[in-house]
Amino acid sequence: MKVLFIDSTHPRLLEMLQNAGFDCTYAPEKNKEELLEIFPEFDGFIIRSKFKLTKAELDIASKLKFIGRVGAGLENIDVEYAESKGIKCFNAPEGNRDAVGEHAIGMLLTLFNNLCRCNWEVRNGMWRREENRGIEIMGKTVGIIGYGNMGGAFAQRLKGFGCNVIAYDKYKFNYTDDYCTEKQLDDLFEQCDILSLHVPQTEETMFMVNDEFLNQFKKPIFLINTARGKVVRIADLVKNLKSGQVKGACLDVLEYEKTSFEDLHASELPAEFQYLIEAENVLLSPHIGGWTHESNIKLSEVTAQKIIDEFTF
Repeated sequence: MKVLFIDSTHPRLLEMLQNAGFDCTYAPEKNKEELLEIFPEFDGFIIRSKFKLTKAELDIASKLKFIGRVGAGLENIDVEYAESKGIKCFNAPEGNRDAVGEHAIGMLLTLFNNLCRCNWEVRNGMWRREENRGIEIMGKTVGIIGYGNMGGAFAQRLKGFGCNVIAYDKYKFNYTDDYCTEKQLDDLFEQCDILSLHVPQTEETMFMVNDEFLNQFKKPIFLINTARGKVVRIADLVKNLKSGQVKGACLDVLEYEKTSFEDLHASELPAEFQYLIEAENVLLSPHIGGWTHESNIKLSEVTAQKIIDEFTF
């Protein structure tokens, strides 16, 4: 089978597929127009998030049998149409779930203990202890929306903090385990001190976290988003940061990200973004929650193994 690497990946993926007998063409340097010219030659694509594979692109790829997405989300693929054409779509959330879980913990601890501000102050000759008194995770109720690979990894890492972890997942049942208790969404609204989002970007989750959603929480909350930027409407988040309904936010992702996640739409950065970057109770990172040296390898290995298992006998 001929496989086209549309995006760059760790060499391990290419190595594994070649060792399994796949004929691989590594072409991340080609632009979309150049790639479309050769799409009909290939049985499989390896992608990250360079561009979207819509109905138009999939129709050009007349021989296509599979798409391997080296990452967790499939929002840049028209999965329904692909599957209607018999094209299998693979993703690899198992490969970066540990990185995401650790990143969410790291962001929360950094926010709670004012570490960014403390680091800057000490480097600038300020030794302010009372002003930087922190908050403990111990005793808090942490709510997780989306209890899959990422949500589960975050819950596992919370186990040693002495907090109460509850989770809601619309599409899973009977998933209470050693790390969390299954709950309904209303329970999260009632009990949460901290809310962490671990859902994919779909039509259903697009701007799910808006003003109406945030105001259903009975207590002011801290919000963590390591999922997708467009799950949270930033204008509504800022409104609730200003009112105190949201006490602080850890955002690894923003609604302003381009499709490739490598940059922001500079022309679409409103006043609310300026508020975020100036707010001391907001912590920002550039979509690197799943972006570790280890996950780089694991994502490639998981993707390759799923393809090998499906197409070699």
